[in-house]
Amino acid sequence: MRDQPQAPQGHEDSGRKDAGHKDGESEVWTGRATNRVQWLLAGAGAACMALGIELAVANPWTSGAIPLMMSVVGCVAAGLLMLYGTVAFVHVAVRINKETLEIRCGHIGLPRTRIPLAHVVGADFVPGVTPRQWGGWGYRWRPDQGTGVVVRRGEGFVVRLGDGRSFTVTVDDAEAAVRVIRDRLALGAGRPASA
Repeated sequence: MRDQPQAPQGHEDSGRKDAGHKDGESEVWTGRATNRVQWLLAGAGAACMALGIELAVANPWTSGAIPLMMSVVGCVAAGLLMLYGTVAFVHVAVRINKETLEIRCGHIGLPRTRIPLAHVVGADFVPGVTPRQWGGWGYRWRPDQGTGVVVRRGEGFVVRLGDGRSFTVTVDDAEAAVRVIRDRLALGAGRPASA
């Protein structure tokens, strides 16, 4: 995430906004959102896996191999799914440079979505995004709302794309992200007219 220079965080006017460098490279706006409650799910997933391993190792397998195998596989699978859900969606990182909006989920950055700003027609601040609106946490799609990355309840932003789709992301300081996107869209709209 630190492969490009970042502006200092915390100052609304001077920080994280687009500013030119001497070498012509523009700064990158970054934002994050974290849901620490999901670590409880990781604990539950680890407990499920431990139970599955305990069943496999400690049981004498004389009471029936098929029911015991189903229990072991079920516990381990449930534990792995819960752990993956936590690792993949415990936080989201948003990065906006002069050409793209990039959304990375979790510690390994997958799933990752890159949206060229040339495809964006608008951006709006949303003060109250909830997992309930989207059917839970994570990478979501709803026919009436489009695609969303929801890792916690709270502020976020929606970008509208030229093909009619929309993309919602929960992120801290979403108002600043909307300002940066709108500024970049205004700059992009001004370039063809002056060329």
